[in-house]
Amino acid sequence: MIKFNEKLKTFTLETKKSSYQMKVDELGYLLHTWYGKKIDANDDLSDVILKVDRGFSGNPYETMDRGYSLDVLPQEYSTYGNGDYRVSAIEVIHPDGSNVLDLKYQEHKIYRGKYALDGLPAFFWNEEDGETLVITLKDTLTNIYIELYYGVLEKDDIITRAVRIVNDSKDKVSVNRAMSSCLDFIDGRFDCIHFYGKHAMEREFQRTSLSHGRFCIGSSRGTSSHHHNPFVILARPETTEVSGDCYGMGLVYSGSFEITAEVDQVNQTRVVAGVNGEQFFYVLSSGESVTLPEVVLTYSSHGFEEMTHHYHDAIRNHLLRGEYVHKHRPILINNWEATYFDFTGEKIFDIAKKASSLGIEMLVLDDGWFGQRDDDCGGLGDWYVNEKKLGCTLKELVDKINGLGMKFGIWFEPEMINEKSNLYQLHPDWMVRVPGRKGTKAREQYVLDYTRKDVVDEIEKMMRSIIDSANIEYIKWDMNRSLAAVYSAQLSPEHMGEFHYRYVLGLYSLLERLTQRYPHILFEGCSGGGGRYDLGMMYFHPQIWCSDDTDAIERLKIQYGSSFLYPIGCAGSHVSAVPNHQTGRKTPFETRATVAMAGSFGYELDLNKVSEKEQEAVKAQVEEYKRVDQLVHEGDYYRLNSPYDHSRCCAWEFMSKDKEEGFLCAVMQQLEANPSPVYIYPRGLEEGARYEINGTIRSASTWMNAGVLLPVAVEEYQSFRWMIRKVK
Repeated sequence: MIKFNEKLKTFTLETKKSSYQMKVDELGYLLHTWYGKKIDANDDLSDVILKVDRGFSGNPYETMDRGYSLDVLPQEYSTYGNGDYRVSAIEVIHPDGSNVLDLKYQEHKIYRGKYALDGLPAFFWNEEDGETLVITLKDTLTNIYIELYYGVLEKDDIITRAVRIVNDSKDKVSVNRAMSSCLDFIDGRFDCIHFYGKHAMEREFQRTSLSHGRFCIGSSRGTSSHHHNPFVILARPETTEVSGDCYGMGLVYSGSFEITAEVDQVNQTRVVAGVNGEQFFYVLSSGESVTLPEVVLTYSSHGFEEMTHHYHDAIRNHLLRGEYVHKHRPILINNWEATYFDFTGEKIFDIAKKASSLGIEMLVLDDGWFGQRDDDCGGLGDWYVNEKKLGCTLKELVDKINGLGMKFGIWFEPEMINEKSNLYQLHPDWMVRVPGRKGTKAREQYVLDYTRKDVVDEIEKMMRSIIDSANIEYIKWDMNRSLAAVYSAQLSPEHMGEFHYRYVLGLYSLLERLTQRYPHILFEGCSGGGGRYDLGMMYFHPQIWCSDDTDAIERLKIQYGSSFLYPIGCAGSHVSAVPNHQTGRKTPFETRATVAMAGSFGYELDLNKVSEKEQEAVKAQVEEYKRVDQLVHEGDYYRLNSPYDHSRCCAWEFMSKDKEEGFLCAVMQQLEANPSPVYIYPRGLEEGARYEINGTIRSASTWMNAGVLLPVAVEEYQSFRWMIRKVK
């Protein structure tokens, strides 16, 4: 609910358990006064802001109060160059070279439902589920307007924010920096949790105590990247999984980004989040506007677990789209680690036959089926079937696989081009490369210029030709390099600073066209694994390949970190061969399945090379996953034992919303002689009810407080899986 108090000039945004308050003060500035536990909307919290004369903190011209300074006031959207020396939300360069914005309240509107953002993914809901607030700020000298958008999804404790910049002045202006949100707190006692990584080891959990100065994470790679995920948590130092205050901030965007936290001279904290300011220089002519990506906020007073549940519910019901959001996703076999580029249609069909006999539901043909693509040095951009390599048409292969009762999926990398391709020979200017320079290769490939509509249109045409030629029910969308040395032949020098942002908008445009045209197709995102594992891509892809690292023990940390924001069912997670192709580690077949079941389940190995015992295990695993599929995709997720806390085991749990059943999993990370006992403590059971776990029936409180004693492990990395069932 959104409440405006005309007398106090306060806006209070209320969710089920939180309040967010702003105030238009006597000078017209929009102050941020509260975000946290519920407060009374009739109370004005601006009086808790300490105003004293602070040396070298200047004052607006209109006031004689030396205690009033933008340098220390908590503001809703801070500006550069106007006396606030902290990290700013926006900087605009005027025709005279000055960079001052003095933003004051102009008007607002409140309406039921949710705002939409032109060309950008965003959360959505209907009029019954939530409301929208739009506050317009105006620069006091020019006709530059800043529209602040707020969405309130009350039942899920979610508040979204976005920004639109409108140039109604007669002059051209340059936006040098524009964040999607600015959030001020009147104290500095916070830890910042963020999720760092690298290729094949994404989203590792890291907790850092904020101190005076700036702490910044981000990406300048043109993608959200493997290296820092566009999501942070601000938490009190004492906050745990189940207790304490925390604030989540996730960016709904897939390009270069920045999240900066600063503790100032008087121990106040500011966090800004948005597009990377180093790669955003956007020129607005008179009458033009630019819309910035959405940020999704939530507050929890009961630790990270409650925050996670807020996000998982909201993402599942108000961000993911397509027919597979609440529908069983086929258990798949991907040929990549079984064949790499060395395959024929007959070899692919043999893999499908074996997989079908074991109950697997879909065959995904990965890289190498198109153009002259026998290695990673050529062929990208030539989206036509290499029938000579397959020995048949794509339709013939798909029909044979469908005849086994299996679905068929296929791999694309639509944003890339090789110099060794027909497309490059026809359109060398479509490649992103600075004229006169040789460019930067990665995996022998270059990036297509998605700032250009003609490029996007042609790729769409080629993809549709393939999709329409056969019964394709799944597409894996890959992107295997970062952007570098960017340049577009169609952007003027004045607008070249818009390249990174326009590239992402071009990508979103293509994704929107294809997902709307083919709603029956399950799209899975990928960027060398989890290099674009973000809310922006999840708007188009209800699942994303979690990591190119399929090692079960490494995946414990990757999937743990991913779970804080992203629903578990969004993670593509497969059983692969041992020794693992990334680490060389050998883990038990059942442990690989245990870890892979914490996601959208599948296999990534040559099933014709596994033992008969393991083939029987595959049959059992497939049937088991079908039984727990609904729990994984729709249930509440509990992180029981962290892979980081040296407890010898990592454990997690899924529990149905009605508390009728759950799925409990544990993986031993360390063995010891003369072992001490290892316990895991389920959560989320219904108080007063009785549950059966591994043949033993106890009360919910006994299970949650006394725990489950794990059997003594008899092999390295042994795992355990049990159903939790309420006993009537």
